[in-house]
Amino acid sequence: MGAASGLLFAGGTWTNARAADAPPPQPRSKSRICVIFTGTPQPEDRNWGADAPQIEAMRARLTEAEKKLGNVELIVGESRNAQETTALLEKAGPEAPVLAINVQNFAMKRVIDPVLEAGHPMAVFSLPASGHDWMYVPRWHRAGHRTTLLASSDYDELERALRLLRVIPMMKQTRILLFPPARGTEPACSPEEVKKRLGADVVTMELKDMDELLTTADEKAVEAELDAWTKGAKQILEPTKEDIEKAARVSVVLDRVMEEVKADGLAIGTCMGWLPRGFPCLGFTRLRDRGVPAACEGDMDSLLTMMLFQYAIDRPGFQGNATFDTSRNALWTAHCTAPLKMDGADGKEAPYLLRGHSEVGGSGCVPEIQYRIGQVITRTKLINLDTILVSTGEIIDVPEKSVHGCRTQIVTEVRDAAKMAANWSSVLETEDAMTLLHRVVFYGDHMQDVRHMANLMGMNVVEEG
Repeated sequence: MGAASGLLFAGGTWTNARAADAPPPQPRSKSRICVIFTGTPQPEDRNWGADAPQIEAMRARLTEAEKKLGNVELIVGESRNAQETTALLEKAGPEAPVLAINVQNFAMKRVIDPVLEAGHPMAVFSLPASGHDWMYVPRWHRAGHRTTLLASSDYDELERALRLLRVIPMMKQTRILLFPPARGTEPACSPEEVKKRLGADVVTMELKDMDELLTTADEKAVEAELDAWTKGAKQILEPTKEDIEKAARVSVVLDRVMEEVKADGLAIGTCMGWLPRGFPCLGFTRLRDRGVPAACEGDMDSLLTMMLFQYAIDRPGFQGNATFDTSRNALWTAHCTAPLKMDGADGKEAPYLLRGHSEVGGSGCVPEIQYRIGQVITRTKLINLDTILVSTGEIIDVPEKSVHGCRTQIVTEVRDAAKMAANWSSVLETEDAMTLLHRVVFYGDHMQDVRHMANLMGMNVVEEG
């Protein structure tokens, strides 16, 4: 595990801008994806296969998606035999995942062996009646290959495939900053295992370095951050101006630290000890809203979950504790930090109050965010670097002002709350409360995304509830 603190004093001056206005991070290079049209286009009026207009439409949708996503580079070609497939893979590179497209009946089965033999993760897109090769994809997966199937007439599924495929190369470019200690499942807390299984680097920073940086923060930037939070709030309850100023200062400094370390994600393992210097909760909100995952309580499982989904769906996650109300068939999620922009960086901010932290006598300053009632959500967490826990629900209640529990709260109707509570975290071999409690909530139903992503990354899926 590397130390990051030495990078933080290498000259330069503080930028006079609040953290919320900083540009979103960009990956160090575009994720290259090999797109293979398998076989020869078929006539429009007969045979099993894709015809020329369909192929033209798919190519156009791929071009649109490449431009829209901005961080993928497509290497597109046709293959009618294994040699042509090998040539395309060599052009794309040994790390490139593959999107294979059904064009001619049984052509894919004839040409795809080089992809499987080299271990490239592969998504297969198959239009209806474009050939029978779709049925081999699940068989390849059961044989141990990282393959997944998107069998659909919806050309938007091509963009979904690219989003999911890019997760793998993006994780390999990822740099995570950790303020120790790390918490969570044992593999997730091991930088060596994180590097081995996902490709991400973990570096550390000590709190003493943070304390020094807090004294040198740009006062105009801190004032701008304070002003933005106070003017945007529906109401300010417990926090004093000093509380808000401390939290705003931490927000500005965290943004600077992430820029200096060139980190793509953050975990702080000593959150509850930050009251004298200011809680990091406002800073976490700003980072997540910009597309930078940030996890409370050093929870590496939750952080890695946020990173996978940020790369796949461009949306931040709400990490929180669970509590049940079986009389309403409901599961609550609550925490004292959360994103404002659950729809993504270009979405609208949710309304919020400024509150004192609920577990330290109302001191400090944290956001209480009021999420959208009626919104379908996905609740999930990657554990042990190899298993994704997942469920869906719908937000049925959000308090006007929270009382018990952490400040930001959602109550979600789930499929079977009693069964879910009885089986909660049953696949986890730990007694650590935070590891058992935490899940990450995302707007939208992403069950299909989870299953595709697990197939491509060699992971298991456990549906909760």
